[in-house]
Amino acid sequence: MTSTVTNQDEARIRDLMDEYVAAMRAGDADRLVARYTPDVVTFTLAPPLRNSGAEARDPDALRAWFATFDGPVDFEIRDLDVTAGADLAYCHSLNRLSATPAGGSEPFNLWFRATVCLRNVDGKWLVSHEHTSTPFYMDGSFAAALDLQP
Repeated sequence: MTSTVTNQDEARIRDLMDEYVAAMRAGDADRLVARYTPDVVTFTLAPPLRNSGAEARDPDALRAWFATFDGPVDFEIRDLDVTAGADLAYCHSLNRLSATPAGGSEPFNLWFRATVCLRNVDGKWLVSHEHTSTPFYMDGSFAAALDLQP
């Protein structure tokens, strides 16, 4: 990373992450995929292991996911750390997703980890790689550690 990054670049990246939170809470699939470069690669909590390009930018898939919940999704980014150069940046955070699955299930509250890599494309920061994960217990059960909180 070069030292030509400005406070304005970091502010733009933080604004983009705030937009992510707002779009999640609004259930706005089009706004969510608009943050991505055309060749984005994502490793999300849900299968498959990898999505890229058009499949990662598919707003219909996100709309279908939002439809699996009764009511809105609540979303939070916590402890966001941003490192930016002139053309590349990355950030990492702890994120919280809360929602009620459709069909009368109990609401859930899930904390997970996120790393986002960005590229400056014609003066606009866009997400080129996104990785989210939950840790798992290394006790032989291999169960996802869904009970963790920061």
